[in-house]
Amino acid sequence: MELTWFKSSHSSAEGGQCVEIAKTPTTIHVRDSKDQHGPALTLTPAAWSAFLQLATRH
Repeated sequence: MELTWFKSSHSSAEGGQCVEIAKTPTTIHVRDSKDQHGPALTLTPAAWSAFLQLATRH
């Protein structure tokens, strides 16, 4: 299955810390948009939701 990647709305065109995600029904994939052939994290939807809850607190 080919993944469709989306860049974070918090990422800018000026470089820096850029994140992309790709969703499937059972997984969320996360990668550095500047290293598209590098490693990616694979999370369950529950783990992704927990991460987002923690990330938006700060």
